[in-house]
Amino acid sequence: MEQTAADAPVPAGDAALQPQRPPLPAPAGQQHPAGAGDQGARGEHVHSEPAPPATGAVTPGEPEGSGAAGQVPESRLPGGRPSRFRRARPVKQPERYSVRAQVLKALREALLSGELAPGEVYSAPGLAERLGVSATPVREAMQRLACEGAVETVPNRGFRVAVCSDRDVAELAEIRALLEIPSVLDTARGMPPECWESLRPYADEALTVARRGDRAAYADADCAFHCALLELTGNRQLVAVAADIQRRAQRRPAPAARSLRAEELLRDASDHMVLLDALCDRDLAAVEHLMRAHVTA
Repeated sequence: MEQTAADAPVPAGDAALQPQRPPLPAPAGQQHPAGAGDQGARGEHVHSEPAPPATGAVTPGEPEGSGAAGQVPESRLPGGRPSRFRRARPVKQPERYSVRAQVLKALREALLSGELAPGEVYSAPGLAERLGVSATPVREAMQRLACEGAVETVPNRGFRVAVCSDRDVAELAEIRALLEIPSVLDTARGMPPECWESLRPYADEALTVARRGDRAAYADADCAFHCALLELTGNRQLVAVAADIQRRAQRRPAPAARSLRAEELLRDASDHMVLLDALCDRDLAAVEHLMRAHVTA
């Protein structure tokens, strides 16, 4: 079975799930006419209209070789029975989770960049058509984002992108400070320096991604660093709750200019390095000051 666009691995860096896909529609001025089903019933912009699959394309669930590109010379099945098509080369079918993870990454990137506009409603079929996948993994990814507060479910319409106000950002930062700072300080009093040194690879990865200015990838790297930091406390529930709060806090809009975005990410990633130095030195006053400035920035 040939790999489709839905099963292709996501390239590293700034590449999106489908680099050739057209940009997601700008919400302004795209109101559906009255009477077109329940979409637009309240005058909201709903982004949908999935296009039919291209001729010859093999969609998920079709039998092997059903598309024109999949037709190859005849071969025989075990036992001598003729087979109309055969595989040109063995290809392992990706697991469903990998597709959902790719879709989730692409949607996170679109949310962080503002490509999915706050306050607008988007349908799963419309987003699926532009990502080159079925609507099911899109719905699953959007449900995950809804649990994080990034979108809101609109019955019979799709998902509305949540608006993150300055007050939301400030309140989330306050919660992070209350959760993370006392926990790390308490752990730092008895933790040997080599344990903090084990976190250097996480900090290095975050710095590498920050240099590229990839906001979506940096969000993942930053979350990985803080989760690894809190895991040293031994409190699994703390790690889970803090990760959820951090994801919510990452919804603030990105700077319009790419240079400013890279500068902001580099400054944030550098804080990780300085924090690890202070933890290794057991300079608790510096640790508290650095963490407070970092999570409330």
